[in-house]
Amino acid sequence: MPKSSPEKLAYNKKYESSPKEVKLREERNKARALEMKAGKVKKGDNKEVDHIKMLDAGGKNVAKNLRVVPKSTNRSWRDEHGNIYGKNKK
Repeated sequence: MPKSSPEKLAYNKKYESSPKEVKLREERNKARALEMKAGKVKKGDNKEVDHIKMLDAGGKNVAKNLRVVPKSTNRSWRDEHGNIYGKNKK
């Protein structure tokens, strides 16, 4: 992986420490903890806890809004639905 420029690193640090992003990260961590407690995922299993209704769209950390998916599936979704993230679909 190429190294990030100092400007990009500074931007990422500022972005990731914004109150909104900190809150979303806390919610994602809580969701994973819930699924770990339920025995659906474990550390290093290459799976992710996905919110069926995104947190940004008002989704909650409740069992009926969570599902376990392979990491590749969850990450590829962003490529297919980039318009939600302000990116153009290729």
